[in-house]
Amino acid sequence: MAGIYIHFPFCKQACTYCNFHFSTSLKNKDVLIESMYREIELRNRFFKNEIIDSIYFGGGSPSLLSAKSLGFFILKIKKLFNVSRLVEITVELNPDDSSTEYLNELKEIEVNRASLGIQSFIEEDLNLMKRAHSSDQAFDSIEKVKSVFKNFSIDLIYGLPNSNLDKWMFNLNTSLIYEPPHISCYALTVEPKTLLKKQIDSGETSLIEESKVEEQYLNMVNYLQKNKYDNYEFSSFAKPGNHSINNNGYWKGKPYLGIGPSAHSFDGNNKRSWNINQNNLYIKSIKENKLPFTEEHLSLKDKFNETIMTGLRTSTGVSLKEIRDKLGNKFADYLEENSKNRILSNDLYWDRGHLHVTKKSKFLSDGIASDLFIIDL
Repeated sequence: MAGIYIHFPFCKQACTYCNFHFSTSLKNKDVLIESMYREIELRNRFFKNEIIDSIYFGGGSPSLLSAKSLGFFILKIKKLFNVSRLVEITVELNPDDSSTEYLNELKEIEVNRASLGIQSFIEEDLNLMKRAHSSDQAFDSIEKVKSVFKNFSIDLIYGLPNSNLDKWMFNLNTSLIYEPPHISCYALTVEPKTLLKKQIDSGETSLIEESKVEEQYLNMVNYLQKNKYDNYEFSSFAKPGNHSINNNGYWKGKPYLGIGPSAHSFDGNNKRSWNINQNNLYIKSIKENKLPFTEEHLSLKDKFNETIMTGLRTSTGVSLKEIRDKLGNKFADYLEENSKNRILSNDLYWDRGHLHVTKKSKFLSDGIASDLFIIDL
């Protein structure tokens, strides 16, 4: 199984925290879309015999595209690739773009999953993040999405400046009123070259203490698990049967093809590539029938480190057998030996041949994973 990701690099306005590739000027939108259609044609041999089980429209703000434009992407993919009859087709939606008419149009073109970027139901938070939607639109959009799609997800952000546990639990409580099948909850991170970074550097705003962010995270995990959500990946929670096929593909190392400026691809083995993150140069290259990507080949060490990083973020953990079978005995032996101290400190544990992060240390998963990385072997 494999996935296709479509990156639409336009937004109405820039959120303070976002460092994804996008533009707030739509003047080249139509020619860029045509170039992305053409890239799909140029990439039609990317997969060998894989069946496509996920098509995901992200960005940026793909809900700025008409349903007709999105439908053309879907038709072209189905024409050129081996697409599963049960394919999951997801579109990321902004609350301010989520009219009932638009949602029904998406359903007509066979979109069967919506990912709604709520981020917060609190007006103060939305203003701080410079989101394009209001609190009222957040409430309104989730009701509309729920009325049209059985399978939908909402995104929330915790650890915001001026946030506290009460505000965060209000967002979670409010979300569960609508019984979303899937919830993605992300900690606010300060990325270079963002407005948030400038605001923090200038003293205009400040982050809350790390211990307060961890408190929000741990309360979130306990609360959502109590309400029958499976924390199948660090930031992802789902009701039974509603794990995101797209998300699982990334964490399990399945091949995926990225279309559009800055989109990444992976062949499922040892080859990664990423498109140029400049719209005009992307368009120029595609017009010349050239694929504008940079490629790297992963060493066994790279693959080991990636397996540790992704595996420890999931409820599946890291399979020792998989490490041994795919990478060799020395990598499996290295993992067994170098995990011992973290096991003694109750940060890690083995369960039926899989290495997991303990509940008390879950918030530190990425740091624990990096301690197990191979630098030289």
